[in-house]
Amino acid sequence: MKKSTFIISKMDCPSEEQMIRMKLESNPQIKYLDFDIPNRKLDVYHQGNAQEINVELGALKLGEKLLGTEKAETPIAEDETKQKKILWWVLYINFGFFVIEMTTGWISSSMGLIADSLDMLADSIVYALSLFAVGGAISRKKKVAKFSGYFQMALALLGFSEVVRRFLSSSETPLFQWMIIVSIFALIGNLVSLWLINKAKSKEAHMQASAIFTSNDIIVNGGVILAGVLVYFLDSKWPDLVIGGIVFAFVMRGGIRILKLSK
Repeated sequence: MKKSTFIISKMDCPSEEQMIRMKLESNPQIKYLDFDIPNRKLDVYHQGNAQEINVELGALKLGEKLLGTEKAETPIAEDETKQKKILWWVLYINFGFFVIEMTTGWISSSMGLIADSLDMLADSIVYALSLFAVGGAISRKKKVAKFSGYFQMALALLGFSEVVRRFLSSSETPLFQWMIIVSIFALIGNLVSLWLINKAKSKEAHMQASAIFTSNDIIVNGGVILAGVLVYFLDSKWPDLVIGGIVFAFVMRGGIRILKLSK
């Protein structure tokens, strides 16, 4: 057994991890993949020539670089059942707040809440792809990823168009109370998710990446709360539209990353 170490410069979230897994899992010579997303490093345990793996990674255009190959034993995988249970809980929390924030966002006319709800949906899609992809056919995984990516990008474009429309029209000022209260609950939900993930004490890449994703969501929640406070003090719709536009940009970026999984 050999271990080849790669630096993947553009690998910074679960989307890229899934892209690599879906690309390499059909290769019978590859026995185990060990991701280190914070350091953008991938260890591939395999038989045969490492250059063939390098070529496959090159097709993804993620900035791969082969550092070296050495003899090694295949590591023992962590308890996947426990990890899946935690990820299911995180998926439920994210999708639940997607529904809550989308509903209250339309009621309160807050683009910040609507954008944050789509950011929650983006995370839910990535978690769902990770969970449902296990044991499934590669073609089915890619079809699901392709549909999810286009769907999310379409939602982001609709959100951008609504932000622009409200910038140019005399739309009503959003209800800051809804923005602040709902975002506080979403913040609590993400804190619980982060606690669950950290409680697992897993060194697996997808668990570490989930912690990074959730930490980013906490920052977004704080941004929407701040926007709600500014709406109150300024009696203006501009803070809500600005935060909405920023978060929609993250949603679009997430959609593009998910779409790459289908290639």
